[in-house]
Amino acid sequence: RRYPTVEIRAETFNGSTHVPVPSDSAFLKALLFELRLIDDHIFVEHRDTCSRINHSSVYSVRTEGGDLWPVLAFQKSGLIYACIPLVEETLEPRPPLLTVSGLSQGLALLLGIVDYISPSRKNEAEMSAKIGQLRNLLIQACPLGTPLNTNIRSLNSSFDDIQETPADENQPAWRSNTYKGKPQVNVCITEKVKCMQYDKRDVVDMWQVYGAVNCKCDIEGAAPNVTLSLNLPTNGPPLQDIVVHHCVTSVDPAMLMSSSAEPLDDSVYNGPYKFPFIPPSDSFNLCYYTSQVPVPPILGCYQLIEEGSQLKITVNLKLHESIKNSFEYCEARIPFFNRGPIAQLEYKVSYGQLDLSREKSLLVWVIGQKFPKSLEVSLTGTVSFGTAGKEHPTDYVCTGNTAYVKLYFRIPDFTLTGCYVDQHSVQIFAPGKPKITASRELISSDYYIWNSKAPAPTTYKTLFD
Repeated sequence: RRYPTVEIRAETFNGSTHVPVPSDSAFLKALLFELRLIDDHIFVEHRDTCSRINHSSVYSVRTEGGDLWPVLAFQKSGLIYACIPLVEETLEPRPPLLTVSGLSQGLALLLGIVDYISPSRKNEAEMSAKIGQLRNLLIQACPLGTPLNTNIRSLNSSFDDIQETPADENQPAWRSNTYKGKPQVNVCITEKVKCMQYDKRDVVDMWQVYGAVNCKCDIEGAAPNVTLSLNLPTNGPPLQDIVVHHCVTSVDPAMLMSSSAEPLDDSVYNGPYKFPFIPPSDSFNLCYYTSQVPVPPILGCYQLIEEGSQLKITVNLKLHESIKNSFEYCEARIPFFNRGPIAQLEYKVSYGQLDLSREKSLLVWVIGQKFPKSLEVSLTGTVSFGTAGKEHPTDYVCTGNTAYVKLYFRIPDFTLTGCYVDQHSVQIFAPGKPKITASRELISSDYYIWNSKAPAPTTYKTLFD
């Protein structure tokens, strides 16, 4: 079963690292080869070398278009169960398996198929009939490539058997089923910060904050009413450009008037931001917003200059004192484009550790989960390169000494705006005492620090006399 829409999404997410899925016959042949079910008597280095011992059911399958990864596959009772999960990011460097949510979804779906087929494995005719029904079942379980129900045995094998359940006239179209059980509401505020820093007198640094409030409401009733409020700390920057989900039944017009295209003044609405709504059955984003925060969370300076055949690099980073010093992860990636592999590297870091990527064109400075007490870290080093080949990365912007450091970090239980959900203010008009869970996080997104010793792409410049 192929999902063209998912393949298009994969191409968009993976970018230049995308490997297309080959034809069914070509994929099957490549998978059987990788699983050593054909040509197992021949030693093939990329498959059989001792340095490549697979400890999981996730494989990299070599095809004409490149190495297809991740392919989730395993054998059970003489059958091979396989799927290709969607990875919603670039594939180089390969992300850790635990961060690829599609793997757990794909595994759950495959195990559901195993559970459906296994009872019939001793009866070949019955098993063939069940395999023949799988296509109809997958239309229900995974209609557009996203598993909605992995319990395949609970589904109807024929569309003729599906009975339309009578709908409550008060139930909105976006509530597809009625939940039974203890009421639960999970709310997560995710803020992403984008940043462009130059450390130049004639260029203005830019940063932007984007927020999304995700909700999952398990509540009985055809049309339960929920009210949720977002709050800001005293003197916190107001939320702007607010866009709400269509399930919101009413909203104060003043909340929607503030725009980031206009300068802030004292008349701007600054909360509380109250949202009454009838929740959908599944997870959804209640609202989106932006905000003009006064400072970026991490200030940086990057200098790269040529000294003979070497490059001398200096990176200084400082965590702003208002930011929570507790990261899930924090690292700075320093790529080198339009050059050969790193042949020699000498460096000194004041904190954390520096790693060289497998392709030897990227330095990864792992700062870790905390900045030191000074809140400042530094890296200095010299780099020399070998001869460039076709396999080494190129970039049309980063030519000459135009270069950047890109930061990746996540701070749990923190938002840059200070926005939070007061669990006690969540109102649910439904029977039973609800369980309310609220969380928040700050994540970096396109967080660049450009080399201050070379030209860099800018949004606009401020002229000084």
